[in-house]
Amino acid sequence: MIDLRSDTVTKPSAAMRQAMANAEVGDDVLDGDPTVLRLERRVAELLGKERGLFFPTGTMANQAALWLLGERGTEVYCHEDSHIVNWEIAGTAGLIGLQPRLVGGAPVLEPEALREKLRPASPHAPRASLVCAENTHNGAGGMVTPLAKLQAIRAVADAAGLPLHLDGARLWNAAVATGTSLAAFAACAETVMVSFSKGLGAPVGAVLVGSATVMAKAWETRKRFGGGMRQSGILAAAALHGLEHNLPRLHEDHRRAAALAAVLATIADLRVVPPDTNIVMVDLPERHRAADVVARAKAAGVAISAWNASRIRVVLHGDIDDRAAADATARLQEVLR
Repeated sequence: MIDLRSDTVTKPSAAMRQAMANAEVGDDVLDGDPTVLRLERRVAELLGKERGLFFPTGTMANQAALWLLGERGTEVYCHEDSHIVNWEIAGTAGLIGLQPRLVGGAPVLEPEALREKLRPASPHAPRASLVCAENTHNGAGGMVTPLAKLQAIRAVADAAGLPLHLDGARLWNAAVATGTSLAAFAACAETVMVSFSKGLGAPVGAVLVGSATVMAKAWETRKRFGGGMRQSGILAAAALHGLEHNLPRLHEDHRRAAALAAVLATIADLRVVPPDTNIVMVDLPERHRAADVVARAKAAGVAISAWNASRIRVVLHGDIDDRAAADATARLQEVLR
């Protein structure tokens, strides 16, 4: 089975496992784990922020940022297809007490769409307290929000007096695809989350970065959410290994995704979204169901995802080399024909 359901399915390499086995550890809740501290410093440096904090998952880190920057009983502006809205099981409401205000329109958050969605001040309407952006945008097929657009989103948020959180689970991919530095992207937001369990191939883990003041409060929030970990240097070592060895090869995933998309685009009646990064979205003709195509692909030895009733998702990642990508492309081509 060639597994292209997500870049989260990667297995730690032998070298990553060795790095985990050799990790120097401590008690991160009591007085700090040395390998975790090294990872936090490294990510904060890469993103140009004062401090980073290691979380078990990106979802927990996102929710911590909402807790820190949002205000209970107010609204958070998010794109309607964002991860925070669709894939964090209503944590904004259940945990934080924030009401999502959905910004629609284009596949990703647009500055003008955000501006038009802002409510006029009224004693009868909810106040807003936060804006969230996502880069790359998972629901749009790994689409990149370029730096100029993200800066424009920040300008709209600033004009409304709202902080900005950036869900940068795949910000690594955005930086590789555009040549824009991680720090330049991160400068647009008060807090930024980056994940290690996707393109970087680590088994778990994310880091939230921001100012020293905000991140001191984030430590309390992580503890409140049950995210305080002990000898977590074993996990941080995998993330550090991914930064050193897997970040430089992300362009290979992008190249293979583009090649797969080009082949599938030759099939009549399919609409293939040209990939910016490593995710390929394919819209099926109305008479076909995504679930049926997923089942047929699995029977042909390729695991893919049904994104919705008529769209399938295919994700290239570090466990897929050129040979496996070509094999999967040929099998999917036959299934989709």
